[in-house]
Amino acid sequence: MNTTAESCEERVSGEPPSPRLLAPPELPPGGRTDAFWTRLALLPAGTIALVCFAGFAAWTVLISFTDSGLLPDYGFIGLHQYQRLFSSGRWWTTLRNLAIFGTVLLVGCTTLGYLLACLIDRRGGAPIAWGVVFILPLSVSFIVTGIVWQWMLNPSTGLQAVAHEIGWSGLRVDWLVRRDRSIFVVAIAGIWQQTGVSMILFLAGMSGIDHNIWRAATVDGIPAWRVYVTIIAPLLRHVFLLNTILLVATIAKSFDLVLALTGGGPGFASDLPARFVVEHMFERQELALGASGASVMMLTVLLGLSPYVYLRRARGESR
Repeated sequence: MNTTAESCEERVSGEPPSPRLLAPPELPPGGRTDAFWTRLALLPAGTIALVCFAGFAAWTVLISFTDSGLLPDYGFIGLHQYQRLFSSGRWWTTLRNLAIFGTVLLVGCTTLGYLLACLIDRRGGAPIAWGVVFILPLSVSFIVTGIVWQWMLNPSTGLQAVAHEIGWSGLRVDWLVRRDRSIFVVAIAGIWQQTGVSMILFLAGMSGIDHNIWRAATVDGIPAWRVYVTIIAPLLRHVFLLNTILLVATIAKSFDLVLALTGGGPGFASDLPARFVVEHMFERQELALGASGASVMMLTVLLGLSPYVYLRRARGESR
């Protein structure tokens, strides 16, 4: 009781708390035993993750410095595969497509997800039903998503064919066969499936915001949209960051969606780096070239995550 009173007095007075209050509580003997068994229980999963992720990632980087074809060949040849990779016009096409696909998917999912979360957060009933509709696509894989959108946008069997049958002959839905629009079709299909993830993250973040903010905004006559834009959004900056990291990981490994929807076509107009890597490693029997592409993509993801890790460490050291 005295400790609680002392803490309250220090908070009211504005003086910093004493070191005794800042010191972490000592674990009882039983707590140390529980912590030991917890770490022991997590050891198998941690070992598997270390071997399957770190081990295979290191092996991929190693193979990229060899002349491996169908089977691994551990003769070191330097940066030859990386020179081949960056002299390939198709690789630069995949990077351009990745930039377009990633930008459209990231902006679309973040914007729509936040908008839906705002609607559900302020109102019930119908918006909740719409929220369920946007969560349902998460129950299907990217392969199924690609097949569904391919059927809908196929000029001979999809929406265009149905519109022509009912007399709307002026409608053209030929984006899948147009080189300048096929990559946008892939991005739109990805937005349709991944928006639910962003919506759930933002709803979870909004659930922890103090309701007194809304009371103060109501008293001051601030409209709801302005509260969400100027007050709630800055408070959810860490949620925005987490949402960006998850979407970037999805963008970097996108293979099944483009494979099922466009196959990378027409030509290589919607090809992505992940498809380039898989095709060279398993179809063209160029294991080393595919590994070099995978290594570049892994480095890109690590560089993308580095600001988040830096901010987390900086915030931890400032406490």
